[in-house]
Amino acid sequence: MRLLILGGTADASALAKRLVGDARFEPTLSLAGRTVSPATPAIPFRIGGFGGVDGLAAYLRDERIDAMIDATHPFAARISANAVKAAEAASVPLASLVRPAWARHEGDRWICVATPEAAAAALGDELHNVFLTVGRLELPAFAAAPQHRYVARVIDRPEGMALPPDLAFIEARGPYDAEAELKLMREGGFDIVVSKNSGGAATYGKIVAARALGLPVVMIERPEKPAGHALGSPAEAVAWLETLLAARDHSGARSERGV
Repeated sequence: MRLLILGGTADASALAKRLVGDARFEPTLSLAGRTVSPATPAIPFRIGGFGGVDGLAAYLRDERIDAMIDATHPFAARISANAVKAAEAASVPLASLVRPAWARHEGDRWICVATPEAAAAALGDELHNVFLTVGRLELPAFAAAPQHRYVARVIDRPEGMALPPDLAFIEARGPYDAEAELKLMREGGFDIVVSKNSGGAATYGKIVAARALGLPVVMIERPEKPAGHALGSPAEAVAWLETLLAARDHSGARSERGV
């Protein structure tokens, strides 16, 4: 079974590892190319976009893809919308790894907003020492609030963007555990954290640390994201693929018998 995985997340990497050496599947992991030095996948991969819905549908047909799994970031709404339309156009089964959002717990001081621009406004006029954990592409939104001191954690430093004047960087790649995050926030003297509600365990440590320190978190809520057949984990994705494979093999056997 030829499989296309739309990736760039820890879930996609975990799924790729599960498929290594499994002769039943021929997976390809597709990365958007937003990271200069992406982690090397354990399976064959491609980097770059497809050219919208039509380009993705053409790829599915040309590469004879039997199934597609959308394991992109919860905030990657556009590629997910394209995947739904392209899968329908090419008649390819689509499943989506739907990572549950983080839920508020006792002690959390969340300020929930809809966009990075709203997050910048929510910081207020009073000077804050802000820990930005929203990814490099969202950093220009905070240029509208130049009165704050910012430290942004990124995989790659941004280039060619208008950024806040008082901005420093921590270049790192997750996962991050709660103990390390607690140490980082204490040493950094942060009094507020800005985060996307990405869900999952890889970056949840910052939420635990903020709770322990009593820090407010400006939480950017995730957008509505189109999806195919919803799956909760890489293990469920493999089970879904096995179901498709069994159905295909059963159909082929029936055809050979002339049924």
